[in-house]
Amino acid sequence: MSDSWQPSASREVMQLRARMLTDIRAFFDQHGVLEVETPLLSASCTTDPNLSSFSTQYRQQNLYLNTSPEYCMKRLLAAHGDAIFQICKSFRDDELGPKHNPEFTMLEWYRPGFDMFELMDELAGLVQMLAGNSGLDIKTVQKISYADAYWQAAGINPHVASADECRRCALEHDIEQPVGLEDDADEWLDWLMTQLIMPTFQPDGFTFIYDYPQSQSALAKLYKDRHGTTVAARFELFYGETELANGFDELLDTHEQRQRFERENRNRLALGMRPSVIDEDLLQALQHGLPVCSGVALGLDRLLMVLARADTLEQILAFPFARI
Repeated sequence: MSDSWQPSASREVMQLRARMLTDIRAFFDQHGVLEVETPLLSASCTTDPNLSSFSTQYRQQNLYLNTSPEYCMKRLLAAHGDAIFQICKSFRDDELGPKHNPEFTMLEWYRPGFDMFELMDELAGLVQMLAGNSGLDIKTVQKISYADAYWQAAGINPHVASADECRRCALEHDIEQPVGLEDDADEWLDWLMTQLIMPTFQPDGFTFIYDYPQSQSALAKLYKDRHGTTVAARFELFYGETELANGFDELLDTHEQRQRFERENRNRLALGMRPSVIDEDLLQALQHGLPVCSGVALGLDRLLMVLARADTLEQILAFPFARI
């Protein structure tokens, strides 16, 4: 008889998840951040060519499951201006593997008046508290700029490096040359990140990478770093080589945001993908006025993997994709 009806996660892991969620809510209560809830269904979807939305229909209207609660939360920010957080399910099509499940739990929060460095500090405080409560000994929490990380590990400046320079760097370090990257410098940088940069992170510590190339700005504002280079006010958090969180100093310019959405849709078309439905409500919210703020999305399933010392999502999900 098959045991596929049974949960993958142990009772102990389920208890650890419950404690984690309780501790997160207590943390934000102590910090004066309001818990909110927004719809999982939307009439629009992400334009990011690297993400695919699940679609459905209701009364002949096309709807999409959110890849994150970001857009609706920003509408709340524009309307009320409060510091807010949300714990919810998010969905991404065509993502499945040891660290990917098409349905996953996300914690997202926004801090009016915070820049990304202040938000990094708050995020570090949260994950260190959760790690301590689970008995996990964190050796280090380090912050390093995207440029410094590449220079130290690869000897290249990622803000000016061409695809050819990245390819030569890969050859010099005996890194596999994947098919299909061709002349896209950003794709090469992403490949070098996984193959060369991330292996240098402390295996038992947290690492923040910040100041991403402006071509990878997503929904982050741009600014000049200490060298005068225009960079994206964006950061990511890793535990060892596991990516946990992605955050921004949020873009406030409606015109620039529309241009980015339209550019991403052109990229989708070039890749043979359908263009996405742009969220006009978000753009109207930005036009109304979003407070100066920073926001971050933290993958709670991956964080639970860290807290439970698990190797795969199947070990910490009650019913992963293979068991639904």
